Amino acid sequence: MRFGETDYQQAREALGTRLRELRFTCPDGRLTGAQLAELLGPGWTKSKVSKLENGRQTAEAEELRDWAEATGHPEAYGGLLAQLRGFESHIRSWRRQLASGHKPVQDAITAEHDRARVLTIWENNLIPGMLQTADYARHVFTRHANLIQSPRDTEDAVRARIRRQEGLYQPGRTYRITMWEAALRSLVCPPSVLAAQLDRLSSVMGLDTVELGIVPFAASLKIYPGNSFWMYDDRRVVVEDWHAELWLDDTDTIATYTRVWHTLRESAVYGADAQNLINTALRALNSH
Repeated sequence: MRFGETDYQQAREALGTRLRELRFTCPDGRLTGAQLAELLGPGWTKSKVSKLENGRQTAEAEELRDWAEATGHPEAYGGLLAQLRGFESHIRSWRRQLASGHKPVQDAITAEHDRARVLTIWENNLIPGMLQTADYARHVFTRHANLIQSPRDTEDAVRARIRRQEGLYQPGRTYRITMWEAALRSLVCPPSVLAAQLDRLSSVMGLDTVELGIVPFAASLKIYPGNSFWMYDDRRVVVEDWHAELWLDDTDTIATYTRVWHTLRESAVYGADAQNLINTALRALNSH
């Protein structure tokens, strides 16, 4: 079963139920929500206590520690933190991940990449990070930081992404990359930057570590080109959405994404046909 939003909400509600149990079983007697908020101090309200207990808000780790101590159950903190980490390890909100900027996110992905021998990618609207030029990556990071309103560490993030591309030249690695033609044409950067990016795509097509396929707009599709995702060997899938990344590692989910990738791949073109699509996109840029 896929670990998605429903599972995430159920896990958050289970954590809230545990928090309520601690409030009800204080050594000196049950506390009301207002009493607990007063004990917890600045930044706490009866409403916040209610939201946490009913799974409508996710607690920070430090808030769980304060809750355990205020209810007289400091020994419960370890279990609470384990519950929180359990579901956060699957759904990683951009707000939390980008609290310190994009570079820590890049470092986390690099750790996964370094463990993998086969990286399987589907991209529906951007050039994959493994193939991005520095200028293209810079514009992508800037736009995402604007959206999430996160700290700007663009240059550090760009350097981290470009360093990861060293894997393209390491024997024993395989990059199976399939993208929709939209990725060749999305103007998430100035036309001149996209033109240089398309030239970069052409240059990596000759690498023996890279299998690059492009699904043309005109292709007959057996399944719609949904969210982008990355599969690290056969042990983990990372799926990107607007609010979060999903890190998924159960066997059934990985099997589903494997089928999706192979189904999309059936509509892709390779070699000279893929190069023709890149050239067509370049001519369209140059005609503007």
